[in-house]
Amino acid sequence: MQKKAIIIDLDNTIYPVSSIGNILFKTLFELITESGEYKGDLNAIKTEIMRRPFQFVADDFSFSDELKSDALKLFLDLTYNESMEPFEDYKYVSEIPCKKFLVTTGFTKLQQSKIFHLNIKDDFERIFIIDPMQSELTKKEIFREILADNNFTNQDVLVIGDDLNSEIKAANDLGIESVLYDRKSEHTGIENQMTISSFKDLHLANWH
Repeated sequence: MQKKAIIIDLDNTIYPVSSIGNILFKTLFELITESGEYKGDLNAIKTEIMRRPFQFVADDFSFSDELKSDALKLFLDLTYNESMEPFEDYKYVSEIPCKKFLVTTGFTKLQQSKIFHLNIKDDFERIFIIDPMQSELTKKEIFREILADNNFTNQDVLVIGDDLNSEIKAANDLGIESVLYDRKSEHTGIENQMTISSFKDLHLANWH
C-alpha cells in the first residue's frame, strides 16, 4: 500500500461519539422528546444523531420545521469542553509517514472543540470542516480539492472512515481507494470494500 496521503473522517473514526454523546446532546434529546414532532423511534433518532450530521437525521425522521429550527439554534453555539481521548488504535494512523487530511461534516464550533480536546490538530496537513449551515460543499468536492491542490493522483490517496454512505461512497465515486473502519464488525458481506476493525490492520510496514 504505497500512498502519499490519508484522508480520514473524525466522528466514530478517530474517537467514539458515544463517549461524549449523552453529555453533549442531553439538552437536544430533551427537546426532541418533549416536542414529539418527529416520526420513528426515539432511540433510533438518538443513535443516528451520534452517527450522522443532524440535518440528515432530522430529514430522515421527519422533524417538524419548528423542532428542526429549535434544534439548530442549540447546535449553532454548541461546543464540547471536557477532556476527550481518541480510540487507542488511532496511534497507528498518527505514526504513518505520509501527509494526512481530516475531513469532517458538522457544526463548525462543535467540530473545532472536539479537535482541540482530542489534541490532534498537529497530526494533519489541513483540516476541513464541512458545515451544512454555511456551505453546500460535499466530501466528494473536498476530496477533489485535496487531490488538485497537492497534485495527487487517485492512486496516491487512501480514504478512511466509518460511513459507507458518506466518505466511503465519495471516495469510491472518485476512484480513490477506501477503507471502512468497522470497529465493532457491524458490516458483513460487503463486496469489493476493504474493511478493518483496528488501524493496526493498515499494515504500517507497507508505508515505509
